[in-house]
Amino acid sequence: MPDGKPSETPLLDPRKFRDPDRTAKGEARAVVALTHLKTLWFNTGSLCNITCRNCYMDSNPKNDSLAYLSTAEVAGYLDEIETLGLPVEEIGFTGGEPFMNRALPAMLEDLLGRGFRALVLTNAMKPLMNKKSRLLEIGQRFGRALAIRVSMDHHTPERHESVRGENTWAATLGGLKWLAENGFNLAVAGRTCWNETADESRRGYAALFARENIPVDANDPSRLILFPEMDATLDVPEITMQCWDILGVPPETMMCATSRMVIRRKGAAAPVVVPCTLLPYDPAFEMGATLGQSARQVKLNHPHCARFCVLGGASCSPE
Repeated sequence: MPDGKPSETPLLDPRKFRDPDRTAKGEARAVVALTHLKTLWFNTGSLCNITCRNCYMDSNPKNDSLAYLSTAEVAGYLDEIETLGLPVEEIGFTGGEPFMNRALPAMLEDLLGRGFRALVLTNAMKPLMNKKSRLLEIGQRFGRALAIRVSMDHHTPERHESVRGENTWAATLGGLKWLAENGFNLAVAGRTCWNETADESRRGYAALFARENIPVDANDPSRLILFPEMDATLDVPEITMQCWDILGVPPETMMCATSRMVIRRKGAAAPVVVPCTLLPYDPAFEMGATLGQSARQVKLNHPHCARFCVLGGASCSPE
């Protein structure tokens, strides 16, 4: 746990999440069909300017397992959306730290110019600040069609830095304030690992936002997103076809029912499509090189599927 308290959750049973079709108990594994492609994510590369504790992406200054995407590669998928008439509304960028990819501003200008909305996930630190001029130009041209979600793991410096490392609070807060002062469409992402209730967390963020004049409504779950923890080594139930009715969770509400993500592995000749932002490394989840090839059901054969999406009720998308 980031606050120093050991987890009481047992380690994952090694028999789980082995067979894509059957659970360890032999039950039919849950699947999710693509209802419509609403959000397309691009992982612009796994490199990050900092090393966080329990980063599900293992992003850090040395992890280049996922290569930087190019402007031309992103444009190719935007062309495919238009050619196939796919109902994509929003394009998201994640990493690593997306602003470390020098091509990000050009990618944003391309997709915003085509009429898509854009969402960028960032720590709002030096890589973003190095692109202030370009970002201001894009913001002035496209307004609220560009949304930026800043990762701020807690509303206090001590707990934020227990995850992000020393001297990260001031930089992130400074970037967030700069974005606010310049009228960007903002959201903030926090975590739920602090032994405090969601209401307590939201009150803490609300007080911070009020002190710092940051126009984010802490009570709006689309503006302050509190994500559950993800640790693939800890135990979690496998999701069966019967679970949808037992839990009262419709499969069409899962992130992979309306989204896909594009990645390019280091040394690969071309990008590939995976179901969502949570599964960039497991080759078993590759769904082909094109969006058309990826329009098939996803087998929930990973701990993140259960913990984050089905049981955690979370999504990386803004709604």
